[in-house]
Amino acid sequence: MHSDLERAVDLLRQGKPEPVDQALALLQSTVFSFSMKMCGHREDAQDTSQEVLIRALPYLHKFETPQALASWLYKAARNYCISSRRQSKFAPDAAHRLSLNELMPSGRELHEVISAAGMPNADAQLVQAESSEKVRRALLKLAPEYRVILVLHDMEGLNAPQVADIVGIQPGTVRVRLHRARLFLRRELNRPAGKRSRKDEVQRGSGCLGMFAALSDYLDGMIDDAACDQMQLHIADCPPCQAFVESLRRTVEQCRGYQPKCSPERFQAFRKKLVRQYLEASSVLKKSKSRSAKAH
Repeated sequence: MHSDLERAVDLLRQGKPEPVDQALALLQSTVFSFSMKMCGHREDAQDTSQEVLIRALPYLHKFETPQALASWLYKAARNYCISSRRQSKFAPDAAHRLSLNELMPSGRELHEVISAAGMPNADAQLVQAESSEKVRRALLKLAPEYRVILVLHDMEGLNAPQVADIVGIQPGTVRVRLHRARLFLRRELNRPAGKRSRKDEVQRGSGCLGMFAALSDYLDGMIDDAACDQMQLHIADCPPCQAFVESLRRTVEQCRGYQPKCSPERFQAFRKKLVRQYLEASSVLKKSKSRSAKAH
């Protein structure tokens, strides 16, 4: 669960102008970051963060847990992104569905992964900036039904049942789409400059193919001990698989490290108006509850 949402719930309960403003700033930043990952455009993300905050205002006093707030907030942001997102030049074919087979690496690609693993690191700050831009572009190439799963799970820190509730699918389907989305992003982030022809394809062992299908469950600790032991034995004896597992792990880390920021100060006047409306509504609600309690 996003820690900012937990803090926002605590701040809202204080019912004072400054904590409420801090809570709204946290909510706005959360929605902006999510929307930036989904839409890829700063203007769309800013519009979404303001619109969702306005829509959320009448309901904020009703959210007793961060989980309830997160569910409503992400559903509203997702729906707004879908309805208003401008078309990106990186956008995928809406009819295309990712198959596990097309995402499996060739023997040559595995060899390239091993070679890349030994390359020295460049300047950390430059690498982070380049990584963020590569992640942004790669996300926009990912079909929306896969993108939202990856963003909610790996970037927003929700678990599969929570993602399933927001998206309206089964947790098992979340896991399937998450794995394919990770494999797709790994391929995009590690794509070599030159195109690979079919002549470059090298046969992989059946053990490698079986392992690739369960890699995300393995990385997330979602498989039983016996299957985990079997995968670890295979990986220990297979250098290409060792390199691939590490590259997929780095992909997940890159996703988690991509956290677009908005400037809360820029929207102070906008939030000030919402703070006033929230406190006025809360005051009316308290008076109503007090009269009801006295009547009983």
